[in-house]
Amino acid sequence: MSDRQLVSSGSPFEATVGYSRAVRVGDRVFVAGTAPIWPDGEVDPEPAAQARRCFEIIGAALAAAGSSLADVVRTRVYLTDAADMAAVGPVHGELLGTVRPANTTVVVAALLDPRWKVEIEVEAVLSQ
Repeated sequence: MSDRQLVSSGSPFEATVGYSRAVRVGDRVFVAGTAPIWPDGEVDPEPAAQARRCFEIIGAALAAAGSSLADVVRTRVYLTDAADMAAVGPVHGELLGTVRPANTTVVVAALLDPRWKVEIEVEAVLSQ
């Protein structure tokens, strides 16, 4: 597929697992589930800070694909504790409140790293 663009975040898991941080095909951008990891491997324990970090990584992936948070049409938020929505929801609203994408928020038993309280994935459609 000639119009397929792969975006890497540099995670060592991308090559091992065989995935990309984001994939752009035509006017669509799909960003993989994004965890709140800093470059040094640290994870802030606060759910709001974790959500903000997820969106920073997502924003960079979207930009690399020629997109932005303004193009987001769908979000999926995975939480390990429903109570954390009180902290994560306002971050989502701050960054996407004017865009108002479709959203699904799911409480899961666990994420890959027990320090992660939230993981976020998005889909975007580029504006004309």
